Amino acid sequence: MRTASLIAGLAPGMRVFVAGLTGESALLREQLLAHPSQSAGVEFTSVQLPGVDRSDYLAIHPKSKSEGFFMTPGIRARGADQRAAVLPLDYTGLVRYLLEVPAFDAAVGQFTPPDAGGWCSPGLCADFTPLVWPRAKRRVGHLNPHLPRFESSFRVHVSEFDAFVEASAPLLAVPAPPSNSVSEAIGRHAADLIRDGDTLQFGIGSVPPQVARALHSHRRLRIHSGMVSALLETLWESGSLDRDARIVTGVLLGDDHFYRYAEALGRIFLDDVRQTHGLHVMSNIPRFVAINGAVEVDLLGQVNSERSDGSIQAGAGGLPAYAQASQLAPEGRLLICLPAAAKSGKLSRIVPCLSANSLCTVPRHLTDAVVTEFGVAELRGLSVDRRAEALMAIAHPEHRSGLSKSWEEMRKRL
Repeated sequence: MRTASLIAGLAPGMRVFVAGLTGESALLREQLLAHPSQSAGVEFTSVQLPGVDRSDYLAIHPKSKSEGFFMTPGIRARGADQRAAVLPLDYTGLVRYLLEVPAFDAAVGQFTPPDAGGWCSPGLCADFTPLVWPRAKRRVGHLNPHLPRFESSFRVHVSEFDAFVEASAPLLAVPAPPSNSVSEAIGRHAADLIRDGDTLQFGIGSVPPQVARALHSHRRLRIHSGMVSALLETLWESGSLDRDARIVTGVLLGDDHFYRYAEALGRIFLDDVRQTHGLHVMSNIPRFVAINGAVEVDLLGQVNSERSDGSIQAGAGGLPAYAQASQLAPEGRLLICLPAAAKSGKLSRIVPCLSANSLCTVPRHLTDAVVTEFGVAELRGLSVDRRAEALMAIAHPEHRSGLSKSWEEMRKRL
């Protein structure tokens, strides 16, 4: 049913799933802010990434609620009043959770207007909405003419909407992260580990674009990644990508130029997290290489990608699944990329051992290669002592002596 409102019918006690990232509707946010009483007593569930998503459902009304899976600024600011719930799930656990919880009272997503056959595409984001959409009691669509259309495993016929609004609204635009000499050096070292014909997964941050730039002479590369950003253009224009392979992703994240470029490319296939992050899929991709960042890595090889400065900054996301897949895939690799130090070199990001205030996102037995601006620590197949030596060798020079002394003490207690 065509309507003027995405929020009509919201009532206290309802559980509403809202698409996140580039699936998030700016029109929905606008209407909620214009009519805040509509969100009173409503619990909004959304997979939002800190620093990317714009909506803060807790700020709309003092009685609205939020269920999330990453520590967003809004949840951090208001979590103490018990209106917010943060579930510590990686994407594998999140898939199971969304499939097993009671059906949502409503699901709201952003789609393209219908094509000649009446089918609406999810536009830029097909990650989690396909999991909850079939069981949602009420299905509401914002049909946005600005959205590009891609081939996807998920589409909705216009007749399936309980309500829809067709209206133009700006798409979520995320600027490219700034680069510097450190991220450029890390990118070059990581690129040296990548082989012609590898299938790549890219995380977020300043390093992946630099890896892409350093891959200009590689050939027949493929992409299977939960998210794809403007680095796709870099890889395609350099001739590095396999022209015959489709690019599989769940989310496109960038600016309007990138979205139009990706649409014109005609190689994108949007799939949900069961495929983009599914172990049964990734473990069967030969030479699957996962390229991700971290907050810190300890001398045992444990990786913390969630907690920094004593507080949780993110969530596990898809990294645990990528780490496992890189072990299972034939000739797979996991590249953990991070600057050797933070705070102008004062704080080492190669640490003796993860502290009680840290979180272990990737256990030591799954860590493969760690990359800093000072080189690569190849950990696979090394003893605990050789691992520690390799990691100290790529630490910031100012911290190597201290790390060595700490390891001597740790070694006595192993």
